[in-house]
Amino acid sequence: MRIVGIIQARMGSTRLPGKVLRDLGGRSVLGWVVRAVRESQAVDELVVATTTRAADDAVAAECLALGVPCHRGPVDDVLTRFVQVMAGRTGDAVMRFTADCPLLDPAIIREAAQVYRALPGLDYLSTGLAGTLPRGLDVEIVGLAALRRADQEADAYHRTHVTSYVYSHPGDARLLGLAYPPGAADLRVTLDTQEDWQLISRVVGELGDGCVPMRTLVDWLRARPEVCRLNAHIAQKHLQDA
Repeated sequence: MRIVGIIQARMGSTRLPGKVLRDLGGRSVLGWVVRAVRESQAVDELVVATTTRAADDAVAAECLALGVPCHRGPVDDVLTRFVQVMAGRTGDAVMRFTADCPLLDPAIIREAAQVYRALPGLDYLSTGLAGTLPRGLDVEIVGLAALRRADQEADAYHRTHVTSYVYSHPGDARLLGLAYPPGAADLRVTLDTQEDWQLISRVVGELGDGCVPMRTLVDWLRARPEVCRLNAHIAQKHLQDA
């Protein structure tokens, strides 16, 4: 079972432009994501998928510095970007990451890959289906056949979100959700606003430049409600609006 990891990244962001290349504790936000995936040792190959816009020349340059391949494709049709990445590679499934989640836990990435590999015929696996992890720590894997079906059938916002068509129109597909109780979905460690940046910067400022285990991060945040309040009011965009 060969899994290709793909990180979608671009400089454009309606709420926090340039967020993926912000300096966070001495490395770019994208660099944090790349490191977490590498430390997990869960994927057979890792690629960053960015856009053809001139602004994303900076993303391509950062990929070169990080030593990770970079593919450039459509701006809003991220699903096409992913399919293009796989067109020139050998793989059975894609593990999807977004470059605005710097606090990913390598252990969760590794566990998701282990479960997926242990269940032949599985089309989609995600921690997001159960909704127990803090926003920003979720992991998902989609089989190549399911990804290609989505590419053929999906339109509108499903093409921006890559996998949303697979789990919202499963058909005969086999889906699996991983749960990590006790639930911590009320916590937010994704980077989409200045308030998110303030919280994540506090985490890194106190816990240092390293991947933090999910339980450690949750316990640290639970003990500091004043930190959680920094972005507790931020509403996640609906799929149709993002």
